[in-house]
Amino acid sequence: MKIILGNKNYSSWSLRPWLLMQHFGLDFSEQHISLYSQDIRQQMQGLCPNYKVPVLVDQGISIWDSLAICEYLNEQYLEGAGWPRDPLQRAKARSMCNEMHSGFFAVREEMPMNCRREISSITLSAGAQADISRIVEIFNQCLAANKQQGGFLFDEFSIADAFFMPIVSRFNSYNIETGQPVAQYLQKMLALPAYQTWLSAAKAETQVIEVAEV
Repeated sequence: MKIILGNKNYSSWSLRPWLLMQHFGLDFSEQHISLYSQDIRQQMQGLCPNYKVPVLVDQGISIWDSLAICEYLNEQYLEGAGWPRDPLQRAKARSMCNEMHSGFFAVREEMPMNCRREISSITLSAGAQADISRIVEIFNQCLAANKQQGGFLFDEFSIADAFFMPIVSRFNSYNIETGQPVAQYLQKMLALPAYQTWLSAAKAETQVIEVAEV
């Protein structure tokens, strides 16, 4: 099993399935594609029909799109452990991931993921502030409903946590104030061994993508 990733410092879409795989200890190799490189289509030739990362190659097929990859991994390798076991909570987790997958455009544009960015605040638009408020609302609702006090969005680590990890990274990089218990959740996620492994690799990269340096 191989996953094709973009730059670890910048590629939020790549982080999501990689974190899931790393957290659950799956056996996989990595291939890295430099984002915005002139030959990216040539590098992606034969790997993915839309020439975008991430892509998972397994058993002779390619699975693209971060959510599709996570769903595949959950079914094929995790025996369903990637989602909450309760069907109602599972439906809620999927709804949240799809909201993340298709929304929060102001945060994406104004706060690009940059893992090695020096932590500091920036001036944000009303749209980005509204996005942040909605994300904090999601976090608060999930954490308030935790019954086992596992500390993740649905008690145990799930695809939902993997999907919001790039947001956690952004909130840290841009010094976003959230209040408790969200701040505690952010620190728990930032301290995950899987994320620390990703962060170390991101800091070791040398490529600078100017459009992501805010």
